[in-house]
Amino acid sequence: MQGILLIDKPKEWTSFDVVNYVRRMVAAVEGKKPKNTKVGHTGTLDPLATGLLVLLVGKEYTRKAAELTKLDKTYEVTMKLGEVSSTGDEEGRKTVVSDAVPTKEAVLGALAAFQGQIMQVPPAFSAMKINGQRAYKLAREGKAVELEARPVTIYKNELTGYEYPYVKFISEVGSGTYIRSLVEDLGKTLGTGAYMSDLRRTRVGQFSIENALLKDALSSDTIAAHLVVL
Repeated sequence: MQGILLIDKPKEWTSFDVVNYVRRMVAAVEGKKPKNTKVGHTGTLDPLATGLLVLLVGKEYTRKAAELTKLDKTYEVTMKLGEVSSTGDEEGRKTVVSDAVPTKEAVLGALAAFQGQIMQVPPAFSAMKINGQRAYKLAREGKAVELEARPVTIYKNELTGYEYPYVKFISEVGSGTYIRSLVEDLGKTLGTGAYMSDLRRTRVGQFSIENALLKDALSSDTIAAHLVVL
């Protein structure tokens, strides 16, 4: 089996969980041990996030990982105003910041302010490496994590719903953009604090969630039928 497989990642599964799940099925078809079967992905999704995970099946395609990780991405985002989270998302320890209720115009203005090329500090709980170690591992050990701001591109932030304290928007971003950091920056701009309460990835480059397989639909037959060959 060789090709690209689009998966709709369920909540609370890690990206590695999905890779392992598919690898076992591919290995069974090929009569190999899972450890000898090449399956990878082109960009991780947090366990609490759902949506499009682009898997690479077979040696010919896992070799393309570096080029495919640089694709633009689209997310459906929900952020909660009034609090911040130690991890930037629903999983962390919450701290109340403000009970101020921003106007819709203020929310629209904040979303517009974070479009184009901006400087962004990755979240401490991220897979960025510091002296060879993942930032999230250091953060979980209670060690200080200092990451430098770097340029990222946000093509569009489109408001899709606002009912305080929840703001829903679609964000189209370039590779390397962290939505948790974007949400925290929006919270600072609005003066309320904010954390990402829900995230769904709907597009990676030319690949769309509409063509992705749900976990419960995965089988050796459906994997073979849905492999995209470039």
